[in-house]
Amino acid sequence: MRQNLLRLGADELSYEIRGIVKKAEQLTDLGYRIFWENIGDPIQKRKKLPAWMKEVIADLLKEDETYGYSHSKGLLGTREFLAQKCNERGGVQIDPVDITFFNGLGDAIQKIYQYLLPTSRIIGPSPAYSTHSSAEAAHANNHPITYKLDPENQWYPDIDDMYMKVKYNENIVGIMVINPDNPTGMVYPKYILERIVEIAREFNLFLIFDEIYMNIVYNGAVTCTLSEVIGEVPGISLKGISKEFPWPGARCGWTEYYNRQSDHDFNKLCETIDNSKMIEVSSTKLPQRAIPKIMSDPRYMEFINDNNKKIGERSANMIDVFHDIPYVKFNQTNGAFYNTVIFRKDALHREQQMQISDPKVQSLLEGWLKPDMALDQRFVYYLLAAKHVCVVPISSFASDLYGFRITLLEENMDIQKETLLRIREGIMEYCKS
Repeated sequence: MRQNLLRLGADELSYEIRGIVKKAEQLTDLGYRIFWENIGDPIQKRKKLPAWMKEVIADLLKEDETYGYSHSKGLLGTREFLAQKCNERGGVQIDPVDITFFNGLGDAIQKIYQYLLPTSRIIGPSPAYSTHSSAEAAHANNHPITYKLDPENQWYPDIDDMYMKVKYNENIVGIMVINPDNPTGMVYPKYILERIVEIAREFNLFLIFDEIYMNIVYNGAVTCTLSEVIGEVPGISLKGISKEFPWPGARCGWTEYYNRQSDHDFNKLCETIDNSKMIEVSSTKLPQRAIPKIMSDPRYMEFINDNNKKIGERSANMIDVFHDIPYVKFNQTNGAFYNTVIFRKDALHREQQMQISDPKVQSLLEGWLKPDMALDQRFVYYLLAAKHVCVVPISSFASDLYGFRITLLEENMDIQKETLLRIREGIMEYCKS
């Protein structure tokens, strides 16, 4: 072209979580069944909304009001309901004007970073959920800035690492936290969240907390929301229904702005994000109408508690199958529905293989492999080709660790066990070769 079309940060817009699907589909074209562990879609893994929840949604479809635009910030009644739920926690208090709906949290994340100055950086966790790290890096035309989550300490953040990076990089204007965490399944204790708030207060930063999994906590873990610990620090909480109802196809998420009047620049950012939504007229209306009816139903928390119990049982199944594998390390997952498995030092090298009997699959694999690819990505491609399990390499989560992420979503326990055993076989065969 006459001039370059793409800014430098475009190279950071990678999404291996869905990118690997293209390779898996090549195997399905050959007739192979794939065990999908690449994406956190409960519906794909046979999760069903209860009948009463579907009835609520179906009844709303019969009402003419459902088919019009909503207010650009979202339905007032739903925002009033969510503001009340936030305020009942006893922390920072918000009004309906402090809530804005988006077409999924991906939409919200893109708009938050879109309007920041390229020199204004948000430090986030490593391993990092790709939507956050890619959006932050793309807006800055640079690699993401991260603090370390420590697999040797239950995946808790290295607070000293975070503090020193914030102290000596004046371009950092905010700290991003995912709680419960994706991809590790770690749940932040309250005292760690309070320390992060202290760092933000000391260096005059704002906070972004992705709390999409806040009600998916199990195995006795305890945490709290940002609103309960933020005090007077400005911040944004990201919430949604895609994982919790679960209704990912609804594309329904929202932001909650905290203490926006405490800082002029932060308030202007919130106003700009809202103005960008007004250009689009409104977000999807049907799920907004459903939220108060479903969340206020006494059956809702029963549904949540039952779901959390089942995910906790699946996490125990993973421990049973993986606990004695000498080549990997992992922590018990206590929130969200993922676990990150890390290869131990020197467990991987470029000569390792798994046996593949189909020459067509072998040919595909040879096309996928690159001389300079990350060692865990190489393992993941072999696992897909040889064992037909589709997982995601941790190196694609803005991490220098080698490993992979799997989900704890499979409703069919026999299929979950077969998936875990296939992964176990793949690890043992590959690392012994």
